[in-house]
Amino acid sequence: MDIAALHFLVAEGEPVQRELLAGMLRHMGAVRVSTVADGQTALNMLEGSEPPIDIALLDLALPGMDGLELIRRLSDADSAAGLIVVGSQSSDLLFCVETMALAYGVNLLGALGKPLSSTRLQPLIANYTTPVATAKPVNLPSFSFADVGRGLQAREFDPFFQPKIELETGQLKGLEMFARWRHPQHGVLGPAAFVGVLEENRRIDFLDWSMIEKSVAACRALHDQNIPISFSVNVDPTTLAHPQFIPQMTACLERHRILADYITFEITESAVLSTNAHFLERLLRLRMLGFGLAIDDYGTARSNLQLLAAIPFSELKIDRSFVDGASRKRAIGTVLKSCLGLARSLDRHSCAVGVETRQDWDFLQGLGCTYAQGFYIASPMPVEEIPGWLADWRHFF
Repeated sequence: MDIAALHFLVAEGEPVQRELLAGMLRHMGAVRVSTVADGQTALNMLEGSEPPIDIALLDLALPGMDGLELIRRLSDADSAAGLIVVGSQSSDLLFCVETMALAYGVNLLGALGKPLSSTRLQPLIANYTTPVATAKPVNLPSFSFADVGRGLQAREFDPFFQPKIELETGQLKGLEMFARWRHPQHGVLGPAAFVGVLEENRRIDFLDWSMIEKSVAACRALHDQNIPISFSVNVDPTTLAHPQFIPQMTACLERHRILADYITFEITESAVLSTNAHFLERLLRLRMLGFGLAIDDYGTARSNLQLLAAIPFSELKIDRSFVDGASRKRAIGTVLKSCLGLARSLDRHSCAVGVETRQDWDFLQGLGCTYAQGFYIASPMPVEEIPGWLADWRHFF
């Protein structure tokens, strides 16, 4: 992004500091730099300036409405401006401000302690990207339990698969299943259209078993094409806890001539953090049979680390909220490093979900993450598209 094309706002209560920051930006190549002396005027500028403010440098000690309140108000207003927080506070406090700003959902580019320098400011400005226009939300049709049941009986539900890549080698190491409904009138629909009604009626197992059967069949189809790849399948804990789950799963593998080693069950972090002895026994039996177990959405629940260490999982899948932008945002990057360190300390594989850019990929490689998934690699696709995609990926790498 050409700095000359950006509109900057400097919100600083101290006149000398305000002019120093504005002059620093102009020296770096900025052409449009607006300055304000208090938080309320800054908010007014950020909400109604023409042309809009692209990047705002906000001093935490603004008179009137201080920087913390301004961040909260900008969150309420869904401001898209990139924010750089400036303060004379310690690095620990500035880190907490970053964490708070990210929790509010603002477009935080970073936080810097005073005095500022162009050398420290430049990388944060480089983190700015032009906001993409948000697509209007699609109004999903409403389906009854009977509608979804008919779709399942008609075999309209299919698994789509997203590749999982080993960061060290660039090799395809697995495919994660995502359920899709090929609706005859509405096209391909994602889980938001059907999972809720199944959960309300406590029959998510209908979908789980349909996707398990089709995923294992897809695994067999790729193995027959000399692509001996592993598959990950999301399973609801109620399905997993059924007394017949293991016998039915064993029979499914026998039908399709697939070893348990090629199948991993993904269970959300909130679901596995249980002290139920029967559930823990089920997980142990699955691991002893050779199945993989992955903790999905890691970081979104309040983990009991002692219990987490006792769960026989083979892979830790780190939620996308700690991956996307981690290379640019210190607070997110710190949490990501902590998650990866936990996986290493427990001798488990780690998989970062939500890798959207080459910058994210390179950052994860430098941190020693095992696997990566995300749109930078590929979107979920039908199994028949995997061989062609794999040929292109191998050429790319």
